[in-house]
Amino acid sequence: MWPNDSFIKLCGIEFPIVQAPMARAALSDMAVAVSEAGGLGSLACALLSVEQVRKELESIRQRTSRPINLNFFCHKTPQDDRARELNWRRRLEGYYVELKADDSSVPNSARAPFDDKMCDLLTEFHPQIVSFHFGLPEDNLLARVKKAGAKVLSSATSVDEARWLERQGCDAIIAQGFEAGGHRGMFLTEDVSTQVGTIALVPQVVDAVKVPVIAAGGIGDARGIVAAFALGASAVQIGTAYLHCPEARISPLHRQALKSTRDNETAITNVFTGRPARAISNRFMREVGPMSDAAPEFPLAAVPLMPLRAKAEMAGSADFTPLWSGQAAQLGRDVTAAELTKQLAAEALGNLR
Repeated sequence: MWPNDSFIKLCGIEFPIVQAPMARAALSDMAVAVSEAGGLGSLACALLSVEQVRKELESIRQRTSRPINLNFFCHKTPQDDRARELNWRRRLEGYYVELKADDSSVPNSARAPFDDKMCDLLTEFHPQIVSFHFGLPEDNLLARVKKAGAKVLSSATSVDEARWLERQGCDAIIAQGFEAGGHRGMFLTEDVSTQVGTIALVPQVVDAVKVPVIAAGGIGDARGIVAAFALGASAVQIGTAYLHCPEARISPLHRQALKSTRDNETAITNVFTGRPARAISNRFMREVGPMSDAAPEFPLAAVPLMPLRAKAEMAGSADFTPLWSGQAAQLGRDVTAAELTKQLAAEALGNLR
């Protein structure tokens, strides 16, 4: 038995393990595998169009009837700041020359915030769980999501954010510690230097709210799961460990970096997207950041990097690739997502008895 089964009961799942919704890396194959194994699989929708989400959902519906978490970004659309964007492109000019990249091929950003069209799709498919990053969508959109019958989750990086999310009607809160890979879910502050680690954050959030709390950040094995329950969490969210699984849609360069990284080789950076996110350090992070005031607002910083990333990867280099990773990458295992879910649950339960 799990010490706290509130999240299991809330979502109708077997194990209190949430596979983190990692944009581009976590699609229907991984979500189905984790949910069929008893955890809560997540479909990362932030970089997908409405039609792409529809296709993924249709595939999920054909393969499982178990709960799936659909995750969306709900950032504010950035204000036009041509001067800042031009300055950023000038900062990258030397790299364009070096790599012989074509700056005329720069596409538009695909990171659109959750909107009416995506909400229409949700009301059509009636997902069991919907989660958000960077706060919550507008009140009318949130009301529609809840009316469709979905349980709503969102990430908090502080006690203040957790309390705010609970007041807005969240059914559970993901307490995201400093150790987590990828983007910080912060939305009430932009000061990443004050973000709290998982061990300190989780019990404070548990004490501050009445809804179930999911611990996230630096959890990659059964020991982390047991520790999360000791801190008062009712579930864990695991991301980087699932990137080692074959279902993860990451490049061979990213996969190799995860296998070879050490605990001091990740850093919080904003140079890839314009928002703080944890990644394995590479050339671009070291030379331009890791944090840079020149980077345009999220998600505009990412757009001029795309041709550089493409050129470098063609040459076998990850110098311009965002190698998202948490601080526990070394704990990863080369097993399928289903096997990982079952192994983590069994090992954690064994340690909890």
